[in-house]
Amino acid sequence: MTVISRYGDSEASLAVHNETLAIQLAHRSVRKFTAQPVSDEHLAALVAAAQSAATSSNLQPWSVIAVRDTDRKARLAELAAAQQFINEAPLLLVWVADLGRVRRVAQRAGAPLDGADYLESTIIGFVDTALAAQNAVTAAESLGLGTVFVGALRNHPEQVAAELGLPPHTVAAFGLAVGTPDPTENAGIKPRLPQQAVLHHERYDADAADAHIGIYDERLAAYNRRHGLPGDWSERVIARLAGPNSLSGRHRLREHLQRLGLPSR
Repeated sequence: MTVISRYGDSEASLAVHNETLAIQLAHRSVRKFTAQPVSDEHLAALVAAAQSAATSSNLQPWSVIAVRDTDRKARLAELAAAQQFINEAPLLLVWVADLGRVRRVAQRAGAPLDGADYLESTIIGFVDTALAAQNAVTAAESLGLGTVFVGALRNHPEQVAAELGLPPHTVAAFGLAVGTPDPTENAGIKPRLPQQAVLHHERYDADAADAHIGIYDERLAAYNRRHGLPGDWSERVIARLAGPNSLSGRHRLREHLQRLGLPSR
């Protein structure tokens, strides 16, 4: 059933299946949590899973900050569009693109590190951070926990850095609220684009892929109606990327990164 829900298509199927795929296909964002705390043992397992993700040249350019303090979560929630679930989640993991560690290594060795000033290095920092966090999400769900990513921490990256005491050459890439899902939450598995819209063979075929967007708009609109949300996929992504005002302050991210010590030549 999970593959059917994943595509919103009663005819969807997979020829292979295992426990890991079942967890991944059942993924959903959880925004309502019980008061049950996340144990240190579970936290250690999530970080171990995160550290098992691929990392470019073994740079491991990320760190993670576990935030449980109620007041600190409240301040971070205010910086992240005042999203109430951040306050309610027993654990907020803040994932940090961290080029500061390798810079400190080079400084102690008296070695140059000019390559860290280029866009490629900043991209590696964000990509590796995301890979690690996604591993943690799958691990969390395997343990019966729920999660939701918090990109809104990038709305005010310098204030977030100050709140968390981040050193130079680091930035909070996103948050991840973690906890036991509240069974009363009205949520489901949100359908994704059909595979034919994202999977290309040998060469990119925009016309063939885009031909499947119409049916997806219908499926997502039906899902949204069931959960009290407006619009289809095309309408929502156009609104999300309409202009600087729709980016919630993140149109200035390059300036923030520069001041935080992550230049992008």
